[in-house]
Amino acid sequence: MSKLLVEDELWERVEPLLPTPKPRRFRCPGRKPLDNRAALTGILFILKTGLPWNDLPREMGCGSGAACWVRLHEWHKLGVWAALHAVLLAELRYADKIDWSRAAVDATTLRALRGGVKTGKTPTDRGRKGTKDHLLTDGNGVPLAAHATAANRHESTQLKALVEEIPPVAGKPGHPKRKPEAILGDRAFDSQPLREWLWKQGIVPFLAKRGEEHGSGLGVYRYVVERTFAWFKGFRRLRLRYERTAFMHEAVLSVATCMVCFRHL
Repeated sequence: MSKLLVEDELWERVEPLLPTPKPRRFRCPGRKPLDNRAALTGILFILKTGLPWNDLPREMGCGSGAACWVRLHEWHKLGVWAALHAVLLAELRYADKIDWSRAAVDATTLRALRGGVKTGKTPTDRGRKGTKDHLLTDGNGVPLAAHATAANRHESTQLKALVEEIPPVAGKPGHPKRKPEAILGDRAFDSQPLREWLWKQGIVPFLAKRGEEHGSGLGVYRYVVERTFAWFKGFRRLRLRYERTAFMHEAVLSVATCMVCFRHL
């Protein structure tokens, strides 16, 4: 099972980023700790199936769901997923698989069944509690930055944060790259101050305007971010929000971001 969910190519990139396990005591060493690859397998299995953590099958050899939850929490706290994201982006840039000529931005709303931090009333779902995931991709659909907010936060308020969250992407000689040449967004991002801010960053804004008829032509290029969201929804844990803490939901979102980047390699 570990070979099915955690391929050798993926594990070669993840293993150097994980913290070194503590040496066991000579006398009374206690229970042997869960293998890191098995823990990652359990994490990906829960993310893909959407099962509760405590329902992780013991037959998989991935330990308990609680142990995998703890590893996910620890690794996210140590910045493992952020480091893996940067490594994958560097490889993609080296292979010329990142299209910096344009980027696309969008957001999707998911219900928060158990409530929690960073949730709010969903305007399109009768005011039920929900979370909004924001995503910025390159012209090929490679996720450059992603984060979550309450469902009642407007998309336009998060574009600046997404641009600033793009990590420095190495992979080629010279300075790391971290800004696309242009950004495409739908009518939700219609804001003149936002356009002015993007111009100051050296980014050309192509943001649809409210009150105008459809047919701007941006959909021909913006579809990549919607396709990437469809890949994100392949992780059932991102179709509905089960995590009560915003930290753990961000951890799940970070893992999915890395897996989608790995898909482009």
